[in-house]
Amino acid sequence: MNQSQTAPRRIASLLASGTEILYALGLGERVVAVSHECDYPADATNKPRVTVSNVAAPTSGQIDAQVRTILADGQPLYGIDAATLAALAPDLIVTQAQCDVCAVKYEDVLALVREQPALRHTRVVALNPATLADIFGDILRVGDATGRREAARDCVAGLRRRVETVRSRTALLPAAERPRTACIEWIEPLMLAANWMPELVTWAGGVQPVEGGRHSKYNEWRAVLDYDPQVVIVMPCGFDLARAVAEAAALGKLVGWRDLAAVRANRVYAVDGNAWFNRSGPRIVDSLEILAGLLHPELVGLPPRESGGIAVWQALE
Repeated sequence: MNQSQTAPRRIASLLASGTEILYALGLGERVVAVSHECDYPADATNKPRVTVSNVAAPTSGQIDAQVRTILADGQPLYGIDAATLAALAPDLIVTQAQCDVCAVKYEDVLALVREQPALRHTRVVALNPATLADIFGDILRVGDATGRREAARDCVAGLRRRVETVRSRTALLPAAERPRTACIEWIEPLMLAANWMPELVTWAGGVQPVEGGRHSKYNEWRAVLDYDPQVVIVMPCGFDLARAVAEAAALGKLVGWRDLAAVRANRVYAVDGNAWFNRSGPRIVDSLEILAGLLHPELVGLPPRESGGIAVWQALE
């Protein structure tokens, strides 16, 4: 943060992971507004919500179709309550520039700040992570922007220590003991998880077929069959565990599903991707620990079924 800038007293977070970062840095009392998706920690649910989703379809396939239609019509996927946000007059807005399908567009936030007189002097910090290092870097950037640099450094140092604890346990695993792992981020159409997930799989002691550090993309089911994963983890973006379990039923109808090594070995799991794996905040390290437990329970122990009152994972029949 520049010397001429003072630490913000009023912060709006338009991103769930941004909210988690702010709370992790001890800034919860300064958060005056959050997005419609901000649900952790519990105190965040008491804050005014200033975004809304225009997508309301019930299944992954219908959601995909609705998103395509909205975008083709040139309409926004998410709306911002400009009047409420202006009335709250935040000094800082934390948003994202990583995925226009997942949260409010960065350009829309900048346009709002330009157009609203009450927000003309509001700073905007946009998070744009694609790797675990990027997530840690975002925590440090938020720390710099809020006058909590040391708290951010301490937070990242603690997260790095936990990562190294997992890596130290899996580092010596021979190739034959590293299961081929498919992390399914979307079901209809099929999408394997990219961004930071390939790193997490590797560090958790598995191997996977996707290149990390870039956006997830659609995948052909034939390619998954050819890969024949030994572990399948279903983590639809934005879905809690119950919804992930319900959506996973569609996988059982795919040709060749029952022939997969993972299915034959009863190593298919659903997880709460919304709370952990898809969310690029401090709990991403929890995600690594959960993943390591599912891949190597004999080495690190099975992960807890519940954390903070949230159901974490479930084995699928």
